[in-house]
Amino acid sequence: GVTRLLLTRIPFFKEIIVSSFACDSCAWSNTEIQSAGRIQEQGVRYTLAVTSRQDLNREVVKTDCATARIPELDFEIPAFTQKGVLTTIEGIIDRAVAGLEQDQPARRATDEEVARKIEEFVGKLRQLKEVRSPFTFIIDDPSGNSFVENPHAPQKDDALAVARYRRTPQQAAMLGLQLDERPADAAEDLRNEVLQFNTNCPECNAPAQTNMKLVQIPHFKEVIIMATNCDSCGHRTNEVKSGGAIEPQGTRITLRITDPSDMTRDVLKSETCSVEIPELEFELGMGALGGKFTTLEGLLKDIRDLVERNPFTLGDSSAPSRAEKLREFLGKLQEVAEGKAKAHFIMDDPAGNSYLQNVYAPDEDPELTVQRYERAFEQNEALGLNDMRTEGY
Repeated sequence: GVTRLLLTRIPFFKEIIVSSFACDSCAWSNTEIQSAGRIQEQGVRYTLAVTSRQDLNREVVKTDCATARIPELDFEIPAFTQKGVLTTIEGIIDRAVAGLEQDQPARRATDEEVARKIEEFVGKLRQLKEVRSPFTFIIDDPSGNSFVENPHAPQKDDALAVARYRRTPQQAAMLGLQLDERPADAAEDLRNEVLQFNTNCPECNAPAQTNMKLVQIPHFKEVIIMATNCDSCGHRTNEVKSGGAIEPQGTRITLRITDPSDMTRDVLKSETCSVEIPELEFELGMGALGGKFTTLEGLLKDIRDLVERNPFTLGDSSAPSRAEKLREFLGKLQEVAEGKAKAHFIMDDPAGNSYLQNVYAPDEDPELTVQRYERAFEQNEALGLNDMRTEGY
């Protein structure tokens, strides 16, 4: 046979795909429909009071997950027992009659009583087509993709009631929707869970996995750590994003490095934080190195690698005088990292989302100073706060 597909739009409803099959040998034909859209946010229930034969000609879209009922006969077509159809109310009744009569010869041979009751019920269904008395036709579709025609559209149809409702968990599971069955303490479970998502390596563009973890920094706030490890080229990277909002004030953190143990302090450098070491006349602007959650020694090592890997500073393209100065700077930076030289390490974050560990917490650290300050207009402009409006909506 031949199957034909047609994408069509039903007025005042949506687009559907009509699949029509016809066999030239036995003349058998069949029509099915599928929704061309996604599952709707809410389920839908159509209730039609059938009072005349014209009502039987109303167009009906019944998906395979919809339930059709006629309460007066206590009759119901359960979900997933029929394929989706584009038909009329009379066509749904005819389809039900054909389904019930299909096995009647076998029933008469095995259980005559059941066959007689079904035959009586089929007679009642056929009488509905004559509309001798009004009856109610109900379609309940949790996917929200079924439809009963309103011939008076766009005006209201008094005989047709349309109700939208929120799906129950059982209906959502029936549709194959993923349910978030996390308990009330789901946020606490999320803190103990490492999430993974697919990405591409920034170096070789090979498929890689990025791990993401929500971490609570003691005496500070929550941050999101993302780490990528490429199995193809071995490239590893990590990045930190603040888990909270921009603070009302900026933060300037000053640490006086006096002991090699200071190198083990935890450091959170956000992407909006700049770093300064006055003794070395060194300043690293915001955005450089991105967000980092590491130790002070690890951050100094990243700064050293940033200088060494730049081909315009120490490579063939560099000037001899500049290269000599940078080698001298790297030597002094190494002495600071090894605790052989004293220096001040300053972190200035206008967003207030950077952190340097206080090893004496909750007491004050004599070598650590934290200053809060009001941001300047230029700093708010760089953070995009001057044009941001969060009130009056």
